[in-house]
Amino acid sequence: MTDTTQTAQCTVRILPWADPVVDTLGHDPRSHYVETFWLPTLGPTCVLMLRHLADRFDREPDGFCLETATASGLLGLGTRESPNAPLRRSLLRLINFGFASSPDTDTFIVRRNLPPVQSRQLKRLPEPLRHTYDQWLTAEKSRPPHENIRRRARARAFILFEQGSERDIVERFLTMTGFPPRVAQEAVTWAWQSHLSAEAASAKLDALA
Repeated sequence: MTDTTQTAQCTVRILPWADPVVDTLGHDPRSHYVETFWLPTLGPTCVLMLRHLADRFDREPDGFCLETATASGLLGLGTRESPNAPLRRSLLRLINFGFASSPDTDTFIVRRNLPPVQSRQLKRLPEPLRHTYDQWLTAEKSRPPHENIRRRARARAFILFEQGSERDIVERFLTMTGFPPRVAQEAVTWAWQSHLSAEAASAKLDALA
């Protein structure tokens, strides 16, 4: 017989934190920006978990049940279940940074994208990394604002196509997460062609193997 109490203790509900501004202008947890500039502050466990949750949100945009023991094993955190387990601690750490909230002990509302690193966090980065950030910021300022939005929409659409999503689902997901309809349409068209090109190139490599 399954112990339903134990099952409930081992599962939490993950819901998306809808924020049109951050969802449109923020940074995907799987991006180079987060890996470079948020990782030293958040730590590797939180970044890995945010990436894992981002993958799940791509497939289940309305939220999902996270089996914490399974997720902990996938992230290399072991399978120990307790309030002080690494995965639970990471979820609480996200709350401390404002990237998640928790209306109850078994529900977490998590951001799908992260805002830019704040000035107080930049000051704590190693000097070479602060210099890298200055270079990145200079490059970003040289781009028109709409170009950054279009680039992020394309990247998100391409990831979804690589995961097997249909075109109408991808476009609906982009608009639902804050991208303007015209940007979403253009991103879907670009990403679909890029996806087909990648598949064709992969097929050629397989044929040569």
